[in-house]
Amino acid sequence: MAYTTIKKPSDYFNTKLYTGDGTSNQAITGVGFQPDFTWIKIRSNSHFHNLFDVIRGVNKALVTDDSGAEHTDDQYGWLSSFDSDGFTTQDGSDVTHWSVNKSGDTYASWNWLADNTSGSSNTDGSITSTVSANTTSGFSIVKYTGTGSTATVGHGLGSAPKVILIKVLNEGSSWGVYHDGIGNGKYLRLNSTNEETASSSYWNSTSPTSSVFSLGSEGNVNQSSKNFIAYVFAEKTGYSKFGSYTGNGSADGTFVYLGFKPAWVMVKRTDSASAWQINDTKRDPYNKTTHTLFPHLADAESATGWFVDYVSNGFKIRDTGSAVNASGGSYIYMAFAEEPLVGDNPATAR
Repeated sequence: MAYTTIKKPSDYFNTKLYTGDGTSNQAITGVGFQPDFTWIKIRSNSHFHNLFDVIRGVNKALVTDDSGAEHTDDQYGWLSSFDSDGFTTQDGSDVTHWSVNKSGDTYASWNWLADNTSGSSNTDGSITSTVSANTTSGFSIVKYTGTGSTATVGHGLGSAPKVILIKVLNEGSSWGVYHDGIGNGKYLRLNSTNEETASSSYWNSTSPTSSVFSLGSEGNVNQSSKNFIAYVFAEKTGYSKFGSYTGNGSADGTFVYLGFKPAWVMVKRTDSASAWQINDTKRDPYNKTTHTLFPHLADAESATGWFVDYVSNGFKIRDTGSAVNASGGSYIYMAFAEEPLVGDNPATAR
């Protein structure tokens, strides 16, 4: 059975839902900590996913559903601060497309804790990086400048990452996704439905170590003189799990053991073009979990997304759709805990 040193997962990751009020600044509280990485998606309308972090600064957004460069203008809105119990929004000038605080629209925010600093220099790799890392929860934010040739980058976690999400900042380019479930010779794109693609130019056919991750010459992750941000995740027992599963094509679908009751799960089919899909327990407090957001799409939330039960030790798919459960289909997932299976606050059934 799983054991965890993280007694309260929501001290490190938490979903916060809110409704926009259209004011110049709305303080969103109830996150439970000062976030270092916040991912916001409007639920009731179609518009960009917006990602903010402590290293780049709260007024700089990246989007997952587009290959565009980091944006810093005020057209769509941004954050004005990370706060002790959440964050404060800053409205944009385009009243029809406010990304973070349009009056009356509903939003989901997913929040992670790094080390509450804007980062420090890390010289573990051949490229010097700026790193804000939380070794307890296995999450770091890493900024670096590409070289265009094979290189290594320090991540500061002290354990080998299982997932890395990378985006160039100063020009339009696809996201590069490393996932241990498909290995170091393949990549995915967060802004695309594309299936896994074989290439040594992304990760130099080298798995991450406890101190560095490796890069090839691919421009999406290592273009010369371009700035990049990487969100890096190492697995922590009872708190996070990053793995793979095989679908069975049945409404009595595959069960995925996590060792905890999940709070948030993202799934992607890897052997065929298919949607990225995110569920969480705040938008669906009771089983079946159906409300889905799609990282590669600006679409509003779907109330009839993939059907899944979140249970005390994992998740059970209740869907025959090929995006999550084709017979023989291959899938990867990321999952964070609501409660550990074993510990001071053991999980119970929903």
